[in-house]
Amino acid sequence: MIKRGITVGFPIMLGYLPIAITYGVLAKQAGMTLTELTLMSVFVFAGASQFMGANMIAVGAGAVEIIIATFVLNFRHFVMSLSFMNRLRGIGMNWKFPLSMGLTDETFAVSALHTKEAKMKKGPLFYTALFLTAYIAWVGGSLLGGILGEVIPEKLSQSMGIALYAMFIGLLVPSVKKEMRVGMIAIIAMLINFICVQFMSTGWAIVIGTVLGGLSGVFLLKEEEDPE
Repeated sequence: MIKRGITVGFPIMLGYLPIAITYGVLAKQAGMTLTELTLMSVFVFAGASQFMGANMIAVGAGAVEIIIATFVLNFRHFVMSLSFMNRLRGIGMNWKFPLSMGLTDETFAVSALHTKEAKMKKGPLFYTALFLTAYIAWVGGSLLGGILGEVIPEKLSQSMGIALYAMFIGLLVPSVKKEMRVGMIAIIAMLINFICVQFMSTGWAIVIGTVLGGLSGVFLLKEEEDPE
């Protein structure tokens, strides 16, 4: 089961490495030390939130602002964890809790395709191997990116800042293709952030834009009731 988990997690590892390296370079550029950026990957293990955190550190945002913004961005993990726990009903809490810490968008999606392992005797080992493969790749890539951030030319590291925007656009476009109202939510959040940044710090502007933009989705994505 361990070997199978590593095999299934290998494509995730290949996808994580370049993104993690980019994060490491950007975090180093934002002023984080090698230890700090690596520990962020160790304890946070959430790509989008870490990119946002590094960007907010670069603009001088405070700890409270960063925590609130990343909490809102990662709120979907509550839903993913509940779904994952429901799938592992036959497994004890001594496995469920640590396994839930390894959930990301990618590991959740892949694990959802392998539900039969949850019913097998050594099923937890499969998910453990899958998550650890992704986790080690992310932490290792972050460390490597931080090291590269110290030696590559400054202009080259600055040019990698486009990866932050490319990542969020990559996350947004597929959703917009399925539902145009998602694009409207992104525009609302952007406009709120633009207005707020005129009157407050960039960090709080990001927090308010994220929260109010997300709340607008409650109304914009509300399902219409079928007429009787």
